[in-house]
Amino acid sequence: MALQIGDIRVDSVLEYEGLYRTPEEMYPLADAALVDRHRGWMEPFYMDPSSGRMVIAFRSFLIRTGRLTILVDGCVGNDKNRPLRPEWHHQTFPWMDNLRAHGVAPEDVDYVMCTHLHVDHVGWNTKLENGRWVPTFPNAKYLFHETEYAFWEAEHAGQDWIRDAFEDSVLPVVSAGRAEMVKSDHEIDRGIVLEPSPGHTPGHVSLNVAQGGDRGVFCGDMMHHPLQISEPQLYSIFCSDQQQSCATRSAFVDRHADTDTLVLPAHFRGADTGGGRIVGNLHDGKPGFRPVD
Repeated sequence: MALQIGDIRVDSVLEYEGLYRTPEEMYPLADAALVDRHRGWMEPFYMDPSSGRMVIAFRSFLIRTGRLTILVDGCVGNDKNRPLRPEWHHQTFPWMDNLRAHGVAPEDVDYVMCTHLHVDHVGWNTKLENGRWVPTFPNAKYLFHETEYAFWEAEHAGQDWIRDAFEDSVLPVVSAGRAEMVKSDHEIDRGIVLEPSPGHTPGHVSLNVAQGGDRGVFCGDMMHHPLQISEPQLYSIFCSDQQQSCATRSAFVDRHADTDTLVLPAHFRGADTGGGRIVGNLHDGKPGFRPVD
């Protein structure tokens, strides 16, 4: 099911969905007592009762304005060398088939926007062609936040978990002349504007889309699971600045609670898009997430 922001159409391009880590593994401040307080609404849709592992999705978003086709985030990708993550290593995900099922071919994409440059957000930036990594979307401009790119350009060689991804899914785009380094308030088109949301990574950005009185925010990894809406102090083991990530998320939850803003994180499980709205008092006095699909 597509969502609408005014006349703008939003679809999810799902790579896969399934069990991930337990909250205690993912969030250093989550203990058994905290998790138990939220089991009632998390199980079974957002957390598996038997294993205690969270259920999350890996997805991209497809935005069509009638004039532009924009892809937000590129998931893990196929054929990638990811020996440290066996579930991502030399994969054959059906992501491209899912994109084409929405009536969009790679040649149709005008912009690829990466909220950040972690391994599971850049994979489909490139494809393997005759033994070389080349841009998957030959006519698109790829938007990388300048702070985010500069950070990983300097750091990737010394970090095994992201080195391969930067070298096979980011640098080939730059070498092909398809990358555009942008500031955190960059405007792609009228009503489609980046917004800084640092903490998870130094240059993490969200994408605001507003039209006809409607508004949506594609917030990447500002939050990985609805538990972080109810407990915004839960930074993840992947956050580069723990304090900043919590401050960014807390402010976001406060700002959008009980509004009509459509919130679209990259990893929330959902029947279709994983999108929804933040409700200020949903779980015993704490804010929560109400899916729209």
